[in-house]
Amino acid sequence: MDQKAIIEKIKQHKKQPNLRFALKERVELFTNQLFYTLFDIDTPVDENLEALKVDFEVLAKLACWECEKPCNKIWNGYLESLPGVLESLNLDAEAIVECDPASMSIEEVYLAYPGFYAIAIYRLSHELHKAGFPLVPRLMTEYAHSKTGVDINPGAKIGKSFFIDHATGVVIGESAVIKDNVKIYQGVTLGALYVAKDLKQTKRHPTIEDNVTIYANATILGGETVIGANSIIGGNAWVTESVPPNSKVFHSPEIKIKTEING
Repeated sequence: MDQKAIIEKIKQHKKQPNLRFALKERVELFTNQLFYTLFDIDTPVDENLEALKVDFEVLAKLACWECEKPCNKIWNGYLESLPGVLESLNLDAEAIVECDPASMSIEEVYLAYPGFYAIAIYRLSHELHKAGFPLVPRLMTEYAHSKTGVDINPGAKIGKSFFIDHATGVVIGESAVIKDNVKIYQGVTLGALYVAKDLKQTKRHPTIEDNVTIYANATILGGETVIGANSIIGGNAWVTESVPPNSKVFHSPEIKIKTEING
């Protein structure tokens, strides 16, 4: 097969007319610029917001291939949401400082904590998700996922003063609900019991009430599963049923000691 034939074959199999990887790259630039605008003291807010507006218009053209959906009109509403998002993120940072004895300063949280970064990009993407802006919110959280190891779907609903410690391996599904003052540790999964496509419009992921702590590598599954307020879920626990308020759930490992007698 000559090169011309190979090229034609490749063109035949490029079946997605709206698949532009420039969108992914532009989202990553937009996300970085947005983060700096909100937090970096040397970044001028007024100038950057104007630049972000221009970038957003480019994203709208790349992401919105359905002309009847005026994505470029979403920017004004998104801009109005940013002060509230920043207020929530400052509460998240303060919760990390208060809860983590290893934190030396709040600046360290903003600069060095992957859990905070993942929460920040989630909150920024969630506002676009609520507005129905296609694909961009998911690309934002996937960018944070690649940098932190934390996978938070932009459709999840997360309350105030959220704390993710150590971060790596955390998964929070699309219909998960997390209320106020919740702490989770590395490897925690808030997932679905079933993954059938026809369940897309149903609540598949758990609800975590106020003041719950979930320790490392715990797995909580199911849309009807509710972890009651003030509960503690121990490390490596597997939970698929609701837990009443003020509960403690622990995984009890089976320990076998190897000896010469029993092999």
